[in-house]
Amino acid sequence: MASILSFSVPKPNIPKASIATPTILETLDQKFGRKGIKFVDSGDVPTVELQVRNGSSLKVQIPNGLVTSYKPKVYWKDDGFEEVLYTLPSNDASSVNCKGGIGLVVNEVSEPSTKGNALGRSKVAAPAQPEASEWTVTDADSDSIDAVQVELSCTRGTLELSYVVSLYPLSMATAVILKNNGRKSVSLNSGIFTHFLSKKRNGTGIQGLKKCSYCTQPPPSSPFEILSPSESLKTEEPGLFSFGWEPEKKRGEWAVQDVPITVLKHKLSRVYGAPPEERLKGFYQSTPSKYDFIDQGRELFFRVIRMGYDDIYVSSPGSLSQKYGEDYFICTGPASLLVPIVVNPGEEWRGAQMIEHDNL
Repeated sequence: MASILSFSVPKPNIPKASIATPTILETLDQKFGRKGIKFVDSGDVPTVELQVRNGSSLKVQIPNGLVTSYKPKVYWKDDGFEEVLYTLPSNDASSVNCKGGIGLVVNEVSEPSTKGNALGRSKVAAPAQPEASEWTVTDADSDSIDAVQVELSCTRGTLELSYVVSLYPLSMATAVILKNNGRKSVSLNSGIFTHFLSKKRNGTGIQGLKKCSYCTQPPPSSPFEILSPSESLKTEEPGLFSFGWEPEKKRGEWAVQDVPITVLKHKLSRVYGAPPEERLKGFYQSTPSKYDFIDQGRELFFRVIRMGYDDIYVSSPGSLSQKYGEDYFICTGPASLLVPIVVNPGEEWRGAQMIEHDNL
C-alpha cells in the first residue's frame, strides 16, 4: 500500500505517510527464520544458510534448489572447516544458476509402465526438471543446536515435488518426495548429483564398489551440469605417465569392478548397478547402499549413502578440469537412470542422499 493518508484539500510540501512493503527475504525470515536458519541475498539470488552448533554450515539457492556450499568441521581447531563442494558461476549473464554443487534432477520419460519396470526401454521426453523460478520455501525446522532443515517445493505438470535439505554436525542430507496427482502413471529418470571438490587428480578416488557391475553412461542433462552429456562421453588420451590405463568401455558394454578403489584421475562417466535384464530375476546383486569419496590431497574422505535410488553415478573430467581452474572435481550420487522410476496415480516415491564423515 503506497499511502495510508488522503487529503481532500491540496497542501503542497506535506509528505504522505507510507508503509514499506516487506522484501521476500524479510518475509521468509519472519516466517521461517530461527536459530541456525538465515535467509540472505547472495549475488542477487535468495539463499538460505543453515548452521549447527559446531560451526558446520551449508547454503541453498532457493529459486533452483541448488546446494552451493557445504563446510563441515573436519579438524579439532577453530578454523577447521573445509569446503566440500565444487561450484562455478554461470556463463550466461542472464542466468542466476551456478554450476556444480548438489542438485536434484527429475526428468520424465515416455511410455510409462504401470508394472513399475520399464527396463530402460523408454525414451526421454520433455524434462520434468523444475525451472529456475519454481522452488519456494514451504517449511523449516531446527532444534537450535545440532539439526536444522529447510523444505522446498514446486509443481511440475501432475507431479508435486518436495525437497528437504538437512544439516547435522557430522553429516548433511538431501531428500526428495515425488507425488503423482494425475490419472496416469509417470515414468521418471532421477538422481541427486554431488560435485565434490578435490585438491589434485592423482589423489581422487571412490572406494566401496568392488565386484559391482557398471557400464558407460552419460549423466542426464541439468541446469547445473559442468560437463554436458556429450562432453562426458568424449574419449581422452591417457598421457605419458599413465601406466595401467585402460580405455573406457563403449556405451552399453558391461564390466565388473575388480579393484577396491577406483582412481578418478582419468575421464570417465559410469553407472554402477545391476544390468536391467538381471533385475527380472528373483535374485540379483544390487549396488551397495554406501561408498566413500577419497580426497587424498587434503587427507579427507566422505561417505555417500543412497536411499530409494537403485544406481550410483560416477564421473570425472580428467584433463578437461584444467579449463575450469586449478582444482579438481568429480560428480557422483544416487540415481535411477537405467530403469526409470514409475509413480502411479495418487502414489508417492521417496529417495535421498546422505553425506557423512568422521574427519574429526
